[in-house]
Amino acid sequence: MRIVGGRLKGRNITTPTGRKTRPTSDQARESLFNILAHAEWAPPLEDAVVADIFAGSGALGLEAISRGAAFCLFIEEAPGARAAIRDNVDAMGLGGMTRVFRRDATRLKIPPSQLRGPLTHIFLDPPYDKKLWQPAIRALLRQDLLAPDALFILETGAEEEIVFPALTIEDERIWGAAKVTFARARHTDQSNNDVDR
Repeated sequence: MRIVGGRLKGRNITTPTGRKTRPTSDQARESLFNILAHAEWAPPLEDAVVADIFAGSGALGLEAISRGAAFCLFIEEAPGARAAIRDNVDAMGLGGMTRVFRRDATRLKIPPSQLRGPLTHIFLDPPYDKKLWQPAIRALLRQDLLAPDALFILETGAEEEIVFPALTIEDERIWGAAKVTFARARHTDQSNNDVDR
């Protein structure tokens, strides 16, 4: 695996050993970030504050930094995956632009002091077909951490149905076995009630 765009293009990405981690393919990452670069509804990656949740190797967050993001918080519970993220961060000299948290993403609480401002892009790549993205998004929406135009980028199995009343879906794409959904939080009184559904 490699960084596919930006200032770190071509740099190798260390991945965890074993089969528990399923990194987003280079081709899917390139397509995903091309959408983020050109869609009218996508906040700019330049100076973005990013979270990479269920981070695995950290490929999505690393790609975001390569393309101009100012900071990435990696959330990962598995020790092997966290070690791979730290190896990548060290190899690419990104220590000052990143933090790596050992957290259960489904019960996530992020102290605002651990960020560099409100989150603009939230990447979620959980195990397929377990709906773990739902409690993770609920946990984020209950905290005052998101920029007004914050975008969720959610990777699931291609057949998974994404139904979440507190989100407005902007686009969906299927690449092989994966579906990527681009969505943002609804900023209405009703959305506060929808978070708990």
